[in-house]
Amino acid sequence: MSTDRTLFTDPDPDHARAYFQTKSRRETPCLMSLPEAVATYVHDGDYLVSGGFGAVRAPIAAMHEIVRQGRKNLGFAGHTSTHDIQVLTVGRAYNRVDAAYVVGLEARGLSRAARSWFESGSVRVVEDTNHGLAVRFKAAAMGVPYLPMRSSLGTDTYRFSSSTTVICPFTGMKLAAKPALYADVAFIHVHEADQFGNARFRGIQVSDIDVANSAKRVVITTEHIVPREEMVAHPEAISIPYYLVDAVCHVPGGAYPGAMPYEYFSDEDHLKEWLQLEGDPERYATATADWIFASSDHREYINKCGGAQRMEELRRLEIEDDPDHGVYQIAANGTYRSWEERLRGE
Repeated sequence: MSTDRTLFTDPDPDHARAYFQTKSRRETPCLMSLPEAVATYVHDGDYLVSGGFGAVRAPIAAMHEIVRQGRKNLGFAGHTSTHDIQVLTVGRAYNRVDAAYVVGLEARGLSRAARSWFESGSVRVVEDTNHGLAVRFKAAAMGVPYLPMRSSLGTDTYRFSSSTTVICPFTGMKLAAKPALYADVAFIHVHEADQFGNARFRGIQVSDIDVANSAKRVVITTEHIVPREEMVAHPEAISIPYYLVDAVCHVPGGAYPGAMPYEYFSDEDHLKEWLQLEGDPERYATATADWIFASSDHREYINKCGGAQRMEELRRLEIEDDPDHGVYQIAANGTYRSWEERLRGE
């Protein structure tokens, strides 16, 4: 693993603005399949941001498709990245990472495969903290080249980060300056979106709003497609407006085997299986080849992992864990559609 203080992205807001000025602000349909979105908007060498936090609302289906299409030499923001970077490791898809939290799957354990890839010497790493990366996204969303923060000064994390120090002109205080992070492409998984890109989600937000406002290309994957009329009837509930979005992909179960608040709990058995198989490289290669490369899409992957029956079980776990919110009906008509229907594409 190579650790340095290199900037993997250009923090200049005027350079980013020049790109943003080329994007249309017209409200036009952008609904497409996930394979089409990855083929169109993800290129070898791009810097990638994966939304969500840990195993919650992460765009896992998109990570599968990126690996399936063989993207390489990606930069990646490891902002509490767990199973998403574990999936990308299958394809050796990234070679540089701004790392706040990677390799670990929180209380579940460490990914041997991801750790091995980081230690191979093939990945350049710049260290950071979760707060530090959040500040970098905030700076980009605000259109400034950096923002100051007080934490991390005097630590090894600061020493191996992309930060420098500045002196506050008002107080003389020494601060860490965090450079803006403008990603080439971001994938964000949401509960609902319309065909024009208006999207809304519930639960933990983390930096997804700032990422959507600063990434050059934004692809939304969504559990449900709802009519525009319903979306704009409650504009205050829209998390990400259409003019930030390049593509919308309907992907039921798109966060599986992670969790989707109010929809389904994480499949802890399957995540445990991933980690256990990493201890046996031959079995791991066979399993991931089947799960990712031999699956045409995320529906097929879910069907291999228990299908509708398993998703209904995970929905019940989510409801039992939070009974007051388990009655939340996400579908536009206010009725629950079974996973059998959703996995059939109805």
